[in-house]
Amino acid sequence: MRSRTQYPVNTKHIVIAIIVVFFLMFVFRSSSSSSNNTIPQTIIPKAVSDSFRTIQKAAECSPTCTKIPPALAQALIHYSTSAITPQQTIKEISVTKKILEQKSPCNFLVFGLGHDSLMWSSLNYGGRTVFLEEDEVWIEQIKKRFPMLESYHVTYDSKVNQAEGLMVAGKGSECTVVGEPRHSVCQLALKGLPSDVYETTWDLIMVDAPTGYHDEAPGRMSAIYTSGMMARNREDGGETDVFVHDVNRVVEDKFSNAFLCEGYMKKQEGRLRHFRIPSHRDDPNKPFCP
Repeated sequence: MRSRTQYPVNTKHIVIAIIVVFFLMFVFRSSSSSSNNTIPQTIIPKAVSDSFRTIQKAAECSPTCTKIPPALAQALIHYSTSAITPQQTIKEISVTKKILEQKSPCNFLVFGLGHDSLMWSSLNYGGRTVFLEEDEVWIEQIKKRFPMLESYHVTYDSKVNQAEGLMVAGKGSECTVVGEPRHSVCQLALKGLPSDVYETTWDLIMVDAPTGYHDEAPGRMSAIYTSGMMARNREDGGETDVFVHDVNRVVEDKFSNAFLCEGYMKKQEGRLRHFRIPSHRDDPNKPFCP
């Protein structure tokens, strides 16, 4: 999640514009009266102008919703003054943003805590966004800057160099049966997450951690598998949108295709894959992958 490369300044500007668009959508949806007014397309960059099409028939803002919420104000100030831009590109960010436009406010679980965390929390304004991070020192640093972000420390037992063996283990019957990950006997299941993470129905899950960029680093094998199992074990029979970043890397590529399933993949943009996984609870005979 933490950025190790810098993107051009226009990426930062478009991230700010995305947050503004989301705020405007929130404001107009909150109105109680109707209007035929439209919003000029020229006030934001062309890359995000399509977002305004969804509010062409938006209502005028009521007197009670004219002040920008403090959380969004802080996000705008942060991204307009920071030289550090989110790790994902604008095209990659836009894939998740589109789903958030449809589902927020919602429950959004993110593996990783980084420079883009304030953005994700802001785009899910009014919902619950939870971040899971492997580095306790980094969590404390972020908490001092953004105390409103909800984050938890997690430990990963497997390393990138164990991926091949875990792929074989993941094909066993104990790993394809649908159930709650913390009670699973599958070697890939994450069993040490906070209880609330298992008990919450997540509408979106983003896998952008743990580190995973060298052989001795914690790998994303278990995070990917557990995300898919949470989606399959969803109690309300709905669907969960799961996103995996850095699919240009071997682990993210192979494990997302194997355990989130190519048949459930909706889109790939750059290094980001988007999967939509239905609940399997009501149909125990449903195959692990379609």
